[in-house]
Amino acid sequence: MAAEVPSPDRLEGPAGADGEDSEGKYVYCIIEESQPKTFGKIGIGNRGDEIYTIHHENLAAVVSDTPLVVYDPTRENALRHEQVNETVMNDYTVVPMSFGTVFKRTDDVIEFLKGTSDALMDVLQKMRDKIELGLKVNWDREAIIREIEQENEEISRLKAEINRTSSSTYFGRMQLGRLVEQALTTRADNFVAEVYDHLRDTAVASRAGKPIGDKMILNAAFLVEREKADEFDEKVQEIARKYEGKLAFRYTGPWPPYNFVNIRLKLERAGEAPVMPAASLNVDH
Repeated sequence: MAAEVPSPDRLEGPAGADGEDSEGKYVYCIIEESQPKTFGKIGIGNRGDEIYTIHHENLAAVVSDTPLVVYDPTRENALRHEQVNETVMNDYTVVPMSFGTVFKRTDDVIEFLKGTSDALMDVLQKMRDKIELGLKVNWDREAIIREIEQENEEISRLKAEINRTSSSTYFGRMQLGRLVEQALTTRADNFVAEVYDHLRDTAVASRAGKPIGDKMILNAAFLVEREKADEFDEKVQEIARKYEGKLAFRYTGPWPPYNFVNIRLKLERAGEAPVMPAASLNVDH
C-alpha cells in the first residue's frame, strides 16, 4: 500500500508582500493530536526556533516560526527538516510535508488542515504505526562477471576464441561485451526479485528508486509496521548471509514515510493566502 496526498505544487517564492523580514510558519509534518505540544528549539534556519503545533480538531501541524524566505535544499537545511520529523516520529505517526513548505500566518495553516482534514486523517490511519526503511544493495561486479563467464557456455566459448586469436576482431569483442551486459542485467533482475520476494511478508509496501552507479542494483524504500521492524532486519540479514561475497546490503531508518506520502502546496502571488484545495488520496496495492 502506497499512499500519496497531492495538493498542487510545492510552496515556492516569498510567501507574500510583507518582504523577507516578515515571519511565517515552516511546516514539517502533520500528526493526530488535539493538545498543544512542543518538541524543542530545533527549528530550521539556525535561530533556535521552538517546534510547536497548530491545531484543527484532532489534526496538528508541526511548525516553527521562520522568515518568509525560500529555503535552499542544502545539506544542513535538509538534515534539520529530517531531524524535526524524526524527533516527532518518536511519539507520533507523521505525514511529512515537502521540504520548504512555508505559510504566511497561523490562520493559513489552520485553513489547510480544515481543507484537507478528511484526506489527512485517511492517510494517518493508513500510516499509523508504520515506518520507512531504506535498502541499498551493491554487488561485486567483477566477481559476478567471472561467475557468468564460468557458467555461460556461449560467453565462455567466445572469450576463449578471442583469447586464442592473436588478432581478435572488434566485432567479436563487441559481441562478447553485449552478451556479458545482457547476462549481468538478467542476473541483477533475478537478485532484485529474490530480495523483494524474501522481504514481502515483512513489508506493507515498497518503492523502487534509481540505482546509483554500476555497483548498485537496488535502491528501494520499504513501508514496515513498527512491530515487524526486527523481523525485517532478520530477513535482510538472512539474505545478506546467503549472498555474502557477492552482494552488500545497507539499510537505513527508521524514517517518516517520505516515499509513500507527499504533500505539496501552491502559494498564490500578490500577497494572497495559500491555495488550499481538498487533497486527493491515491492508494496503490
